[in-house]
Amino acid sequence: MAIASPLRRPWRRTPDDGSPRSGRSVVGDVSARARRGQAGVTSWYAALRHALERPLTSYYLLLGASALLLTIGLIMVFSASSVYSFEHYGGNSYAVVIKQLTWVVIGLPCAWIAGRLPQRWVRRLAWPGYFASLALLLLTSLFGVTRNGNTNWLALGPIQIQPSEIAKLALVLWAAHVYANKDRRLGNLHQVMMPVVPGLLVATTLVIVGHDLGTALVLFAILLGMLWVVGAPARMFVMSFLVIGVTTGALAASDPERMARLANFTNPMRDYESAGWQPAHGLFALSQGGVFGQGIGASQQKWGNLPEAHTDYIFAVLGEELGLVGTLLVIGLFLTISYAALRVARRTRDPFVRYMTFGIVVWILGQTMINIGMVLALLPVIGIPLPLVSYGGSALVPSLVALGMLVGFARREPEAARALAQRRKARNSGVTAGRVDGRGL
Repeated sequence: MAIASPLRRPWRRTPDDGSPRSGRSVVGDVSARARRGQAGVTSWYAALRHALERPLTSYYLLLGASALLLTIGLIMVFSASSVYSFEHYGGNSYAVVIKQLTWVVIGLPCAWIAGRLPQRWVRRLAWPGYFASLALLLLTSLFGVTRNGNTNWLALGPIQIQPSEIAKLALVLWAAHVYANKDRRLGNLHQVMMPVVPGLLVATTLVIVGHDLGTALVLFAILLGMLWVVGAPARMFVMSFLVIGVTTGALAASDPERMARLANFTNPMRDYESAGWQPAHGLFALSQGGVFGQGIGASQQKWGNLPEAHTDYIFAVLGEELGLVGTLLVIGLFLTISYAALRVARRTRDPFVRYMTFGIVVWILGQTMINIGMVLALLPVIGIPLPLVSYGGSALVPSLVALGMLVGFARREPEAARALAQRRKARNSGVTAGRVDGRGL
């Protein structure tokens, strides 16, 4: 009987050829596989980095992510509003989505024009746009239409608009224009403050008069973002946060319904039949969606249980019908827009492009965070739409115009402009060659 020495390496047979292999060979194979896996990851990373370094990357990311969000928004508005439309528009389940399509038809040409206009023409609209937005906000505070406790709608003949949504774009444009004009003087605190800070505070005050806390928070975010990008001192941010906190508390204390929402947003079940009804059913919708969702059109909460299902709480319906995958896709698209826009802002030498781009990112991403936080019961219900996805022309058209401007900034990057010019030249050369060949035949 042979006794195997414990010092000897065991023999192994491979399943393919049956030949013996030592433990050292097995370890070597494992190391080789690990190196191949690491090389694969490195190659994927290198390919991704190469793709992101292409001249037209920002242009295509902005265009593609915006188009996908707009498409998802139309689908979800149709799904979330079908029951509401059938009930309020005489059995027509398509009434709301047709209105949204109308605003898209209006907004897309406006976005195209905004992206193609020369920058000097756009900047000429800064001061007129600022004063026009203040006038509209003032008219709204005096003669506005009240909905859900907020006086933020203005009737203009047969239609009603929300001037505060238009004011977001006008204020970002105005602040970027002012800061670009004094770019070399922004080391002085007085130049940073005047006239942007008082100007934005006046607009925010007019919004607060109408009890629109959600839009006021977005305007505060725009102000803080613009101050940060121009290099304001830290003490200004401390003071701004104190002002925002005091203002928010005062507004909440002045309205019993808003105070109830503020007191119960972390636990909607505490006041389920009243202030907690909407956030509770929003959470129900998200929980029923699971990972992959119930399917488009299969939401149960939109059948009257969830108020504002096609506007402020459309993200909850999206989560119920498209699941966690759909919600992460939407969040990823917003982050893609932000990444591409900040890429443009970082690479540009034009101070106006830098400030305008950063202001738009703060506006859209800040509003997105507030809306999603509200639906997830991380923030109180303050009534603010999800950009590009929620129903509403007053919010959709300015957002499309802002994104059109971002796409225009990306197209005008020097490397991107050269790449597009070469592409047009090659295309024209191909067309000319085809015509010549056709004549020869």
